[in-house]
Amino acid sequence: MRLGILDIGSNTVHLLAADARPGGRPHATTSDRTVVRLMRFLTPEGAISEEGVRALEAAVTRARHIAEAERVETLLATATSAIREAANGSEVIARIEKALGQPLQVLTGEQEADLTFLAVRRWFGWDAGRILLLDIGGGSFEFAAGADETAEIAASVPLGAGRMTVQFLPEDPPGEDAVELLRAHARTVLAPVTEKLNALPRPDHIVGSSKAIRSLANLAGREVSGLGFNRTVMSRSALKSWIPRLARIPASARQELPGITPDRTFQIVAAAVCLHTAMSMLNLDELEVSPWALREGVLVRYTESLSWGGVGI
Repeated sequence: MRLGILDIGSNTVHLLAADARPGGRPHATTSDRTVVRLMRFLTPEGAISEEGVRALEAAVTRARHIAEAERVETLLATATSAIREAANGSEVIARIEKALGQPLQVLTGEQEADLTFLAVRRWFGWDAGRILLLDIGGGSFEFAAGADETAEIAASVPLGAGRMTVQFLPEDPPGEDAVELLRAHARTVLAPVTEKLNALPRPDHIVGSSKAIRSLANLAGREVSGLGFNRTVMSRSALKSWIPRLARIPASARQELPGITPDRTFQIVAAAVCLHTAMSMLNLDELEVSPWALREGVLVRYTESLSWGGVGI
């Protein structure tokens, strides 16, 4: 069957079309995304402005047309933190559903973490042992840990790269004082989650799975072999060395760096600061990068539900 996964996130509206079947490895046929950057459309009251809602409607309409052209049989549409936490979320959801012509599932932060953890587990396999997952989106920062396919701890905190850029790093470039304010805020927000994660047995693999983390790994990472495939690994020390450099140059110059795309250039400093703070508080020397994340987790969960006679994610 051909499935479509539509991920309506804080930064992009991303459609993944894939041929999938229960028990089989999915084969992606199409990947298309529209950059929206919803955080720039938030009003002081925490609502998504009319301009932002129209941008979402246009993006999901485009995705629906592409899914139809790709002969997608089932479209699974999910939304994450920006819509979940918007003051006018109910209105926004209704308008998105009208543009899509079908229901939209709004994931909780814990569901988002758990589904991403499932994708990472499938990518790395059972031999990877205990996994600790870190995933930075535009609106939230997810964590999950465990030895099975279901995480023992799945948590989400409001430390997304877009959200933190708007709140703490609005100037371009932001400068060192703003970076230190963000770092202090991140420590406070992360403290309850890192305390719980530090109480678990030490993970065998620490994994980062978001586009922001992949972008940072293009700058500060290195390629290693193992587990039957090449992996990108990024150390905490290498990440730390890039933060002052990223904070000193304007966004227009950051996109000239390897792997920093125009849609991430404004948010990459906040992502680096929050990720480095989390790695420090969890005493993580390095992390590995997973190419699979939330969309693949939704796909795996859905195809498995078909094999058991269930429906949905």
